[in-house]
Amino acid sequence: MIEKITLDMLTQDSVSVKTQKYIVIEGKEYPIGEPNRKAYINSIRGRKEVEEELPKAYKNAIFAIWGDTPTVTEQAE
Repeated sequence: MIEKITLDMLTQDSVSVKTQKYIVIEGKEYPIGEPNRKAYINSIRGRKEVEEELPKAYKNAIFAIWGDTPTVTEQAE
């Protein structure tokens, strides 16, 4: 089984990450179940979640667009 990650709608303020699992039978990939999506915003919390949850290559791509500082301020609940 393999898992593919896709970065959708990557902007300076947010990104949507889609993960989908596949099984390979005789060289052909078949999706298993529904894709999972999670949105991250370029806030202190969102940047921490990206760091903790995504593989290095995807983090690097996101932070290349987001830069070194958050662009979104979240209101406290």
